[in-house]
Amino acid sequence: MLAQDNAWSTRPKKDKIPSYSFFTQPIERSQQDDREYRLVKLENGLEAMVVHDPKAEVAAASLDVAVGHLSDPADMPGLAHFCEHLLFMGTELFPRENEYSEYLAKNNGSSNAYTSVMNTNYHFQVATPALSQALAHFAAFFHCPLFDASCTMRELNAVDSENKKNLQNDMWRIFQLNKHLSKEGHVWSKFGTGNQQSLTQAARDLKARNKVNGVNGTHVVNGNLSVNGSATLRSPSPSPSTSSATSETEADGGFIGQETRRRLIEWWREEYCAGRMRLCVIGKVAEPVEELSDLVATLFSPIQNRGKESLPRNDDHPFGSNEKGTLVSVQTIMDLHAVEVSFPMEYQAPLWRHKPANFLAHLVGHEGPGSLTSYLKKQGWLTYLSAGGQNLARGFGMFKVTIHLTQAGFQNYRQVVSAVFKYLSLLRSSELSPRHQSEIAKINSIRFRFQEKRRPEDYAVWVTEHLSWPVPPNLVLSAPPQVWEWDNTGGEKDVRHMLESLKIDQGRVTLMAKKEEHAKLREGENMVWEKEPWYGTEYRVERWDEDFVRQAQRENDIQELYLPGPNKFIPTNLEVEKRDVAEVQKRPHLIRQTDLSTLWYKKDDQFWTPKARLVMELRSPVASASPRDRVMTKLFTELVNDALNEYAYDADLAGLSYMFGSHSLGTTIMISGYNDKLGVLAESVLKKIKTLEIAPDRLEVFKEQIKRDWENFFLGQTYRISDYFGRYLLTQKQWTIEETLKEIPNITVQEIQSHASALLSQLNIQMLVTGNMYKDEAIQMAQMAEDILKAKPIPPNEVIDRALILPEGSNYVWSALVPNPNEPNSSLTYFLHLGKLTDPKERVVGSLLVQILSEPAFNVLRTQEQLGYIVSCSSWNLAGEGQRGIRIIVQSEREPVHLERRVEAFLGGMKSEIEKMAPEVFEEHKSGLRQKWTEAVKNLSEEASRYWTHIDSGYLDFLRRWNDANALTEITKTDVLDLFLSRVHPSSSRRSKLSVHLKSRKPRPPRISVAAAEAFADLVKPAKPTVDADGWRDALGETMTAADFAKYWAGILGDDGKTLLEKIPALMVQHPVIESSVQETLEGQPTYIEDIQAYKSALPISEEPAPLVEWNDLPIAKF
Repeated sequence: MLAQDNAWSTRPKKDKIPSYSFFTQPIERSQQDDREYRLVKLENGLEAMVVHDPKAEVAAASLDVAVGHLSDPADMPGLAHFCEHLLFMGTELFPRENEYSEYLAKNNGSSNAYTSVMNTNYHFQVATPALSQALAHFAAFFHCPLFDASCTMRELNAVDSENKKNLQNDMWRIFQLNKHLSKEGHVWSKFGTGNQQSLTQAARDLKARNKVNGVNGTHVVNGNLSVNGSATLRSPSPSPSTSSATSETEADGGFIGQETRRRLIEWWREEYCAGRMRLCVIGKVAEPVEELSDLVATLFSPIQNRGKESLPRNDDHPFGSNEKGTLVSVQTIMDLHAVEVSFPMEYQAPLWRHKPANFLAHLVGHEGPGSLTSYLKKQGWLTYLSAGGQNLARGFGMFKVTIHLTQAGFQNYRQVVSAVFKYLSLLRSSELSPRHQSEIAKINSIRFRFQEKRRPEDYAVWVTEHLSWPVPPNLVLSAPPQVWEWDNTGGEKDVRHMLESLKIDQGRVTLMAKKEEHAKLREGENMVWEKEPWYGTEYRVERWDEDFVRQAQRENDIQELYLPGPNKFIPTNLEVEKRDVAEVQKRPHLIRQTDLSTLWYKKDDQFWTPKARLVMELRSPVASASPRDRVMTKLFTELVNDALNEYAYDADLAGLSYMFGSHSLGTTIMISGYNDKLGVLAESVLKKIKTLEIAPDRLEVFKEQIKRDWENFFLGQTYRISDYFGRYLLTQKQWTIEETLKEIPNITVQEIQSHASALLSQLNIQMLVTGNMYKDEAIQMAQMAEDILKAKPIPPNEVIDRALILPEGSNYVWSALVPNPNEPNSSLTYFLHLGKLTDPKERVVGSLLVQILSEPAFNVLRTQEQLGYIVSCSSWNLAGEGQRGIRIIVQSEREPVHLERRVEAFLGGMKSEIEKMAPEVFEEHKSGLRQKWTEAVKNLSEEASRYWTHIDSGYLDFLRRWNDANALTEITKTDVLDLFLSRVHPSSSRRSKLSVHLKSRKPRPPRISVAAAEAFADLVKPAKPTVDADGWRDALGETMTAADFAKYWAGILGDDGKTLLEKIPALMVQHPVIESSVQETLEGQPTYIEDIQAYKSALPISEEPAPLVEWNDLPIAKF
């Protein structure tokens, strides 16, 4: 923030509350915002925004540290990320490692954190009454963390597991490749996630050097690591074991773990400075901002100011002359075709008033007539385009144009890239009317004026991320989301300046596709590929040929390209009739019902914004009657969206968006935004649905896209795939992706045209209208839908979802291989059926049981046992929303059988935990769940989503949350224990279980045994007497891959060691790794599913959904 010294006042120290300063002027905020704000500066330099929300039921906090992975030491990539992990493992004030997460879980709370390039953000939410204690835990992480030595290896494993989760993810791979291809020595090239190797290699090297020199540079004093004999923290950490000095298998990692932790603490003390921290706290207290300000000062003043630069900045861009004017070809994991054009960009935060990058993104990314998107679509080359500026770090950024291509577009990528430069040339040669900036400013101003509340945690994170912007303190909330019209202080000049840098010799183009696609493109060429070191991404870099450069530098000659016209969807009527409301209505009312449609409606009575929301579901028996029908329904919705895109894009820009999508029961239209022109858009969407004329070329584009998307699903995270199979195994009628993929190739225009007619000929229409819309307007919309669609009615129960119910005592297992052969992670989806969602007591007891199990499941399976980075325990509602159970997922490098055994061991251990749970702890769980259920919605979207869940399911149980919250009062620990013992505990004969095992096919890298390594060392000793033949133990430990062992010795022996290195394979055969011959098996007598259809046909089907409450709203609505 920009300084305004005369606008600050000092609150002197009082009792135990330290002195602090606060900003005295009003902070500009949205007119909808009823919260009270105060900017605070503590004496240690920490800046904070305290927010009093008089309606808050959930409080939140976020602390942003202006240090990220660009500050990692060169020899320890990932250290900032490792700090983020280990920081949570206890403090001097609260030493138990899961005390914080346990407290949050009991009080309707949760926490998370992320490490970025130049900042690290920690955040949480919690029930409002629990804020003070949660903040005390939170603040302690930043002034007295333990960095618990006993957690060192576990959190190193967690970082390593997180990295392995991303190894087959193209987004992460290409992100790191772009960093890798920075100019030599630039910090942007750093590997931010880190892994076990990158974080411990420095310690291994030190151990090896110390052994050679006979020196021990790190030692243990009074159970605490010390640096040069002085304690690193104010009180000792838990003592390492006596054997840990040599054993990396101990919790503190022995010498390697101790040294890694020492370096972490050293780095933390150097980089984590109060002056680099920005905090936001949102809560509700008796004396609004004063009390919150005092609380912040008391809890966060102990954080040390180490005299560091408040906002470290780097203005040196990672693109040098060698990086500009290049084409980078990248091999992807997924089947995709894309090209990205990137240009160095000035850091945009100081340009906050006019935001030139946003102006150019608006034009380059436009999708209306005359746009780059429109032109490329008409050529059959594009599926999607995005453009925008991105601040990579404080000091430099990148402007990117990303284009997802069709197969034809990929083949013609040079013409696609050329079109990008032609459009940029058009902008340089055009008069840039202030009208464009004026429209952008008006749209953003309206959006800010009627900005609705969001989740407090999300908002707190947003505030802390923007407190570092160089804006006047009173504009810290309003400047980031808004844009000013051009004036004599700048605007067009900044845009023109930026445009001059968007040329082919200043940027880099990245072409992305699978290896075989590149080979087809360059048929006959001998393509030599390089490999990025951390992800193994293969790539090649070349300079553009002179002919292409000359072509890209020419004036625009594509007549179809021109600048957008005025936006007719910008709302003009923003009136809201605000009424005094004694009590907010908790449900919508049925105001219209015919044989064809049902309309539920609720006039906004709490948010008072000129916005509305329409949800319209068109259920049809034709939608998914066969796999082919399912595909054609999906294609139909995509083609409708495509046909509407140019027309609806301006509406979307102006804050009125629509979605038309398909699902198993039919299609859904959703329109939300400013109500001024909502009816106009709704009419256009319905007419296009009814009258669509399918273009053959666009059909081929979407057949290709859908096929690619569905095939790529199986190359994603394995837990998502096991969840998909779990859902399929528990749903009465669902076509598999494999079944639908077979149908795509030979679907014709005529078939889809006929299918669309059949799809719309017989319907049951369910509608919901909420927001700033009158009853008669909602009824007109329902009548309009019936008039346009002209469908014959079908009964509501003709098209419904139903679940398959696991019989009591069943124990099913379905196993398969992970589809991606290079994916190292297996996964487990573990489901236990609890019972009917329609039984009030069963539903409430089940929810409370899940509340009790969730945090311990994460703590035991993820934090303590380190099974994998992704671990979760939650409720799982089955198809039709009438049945539910508990679902535990684990994604891990371990075998699925092992994962299931550990899940069952965890569940077995929870029996005693529930039995010995103190009454006050049990009441805390009930209180947390009650707060969750009774928490008010924050905006129209949340409200409509809650209502639609009950309309869509057919149960119409709108008051369920409040009824369940009241029912909690009567629930006892005996109720929970009875349900647990009968439905969850592994010993129960009534338990119903289904587990899905997905096993990784990726072979483990060959390992070399200690005996083989020692035998090789014996060969080295006489051949190279000056070499430390036993140094491999310190560098690699005793569990190593053959590749790492060979790489280590190649570095030691150099070219002279080739003959010796050739002997390693024979030694591995002579001294093999002794693998355990014991194959893990599951307890009990599981039934392995061999024939899925036979399994499904044998299961009972859930009941048809029916209203649980008769509201009797008709003929007169009661509101």
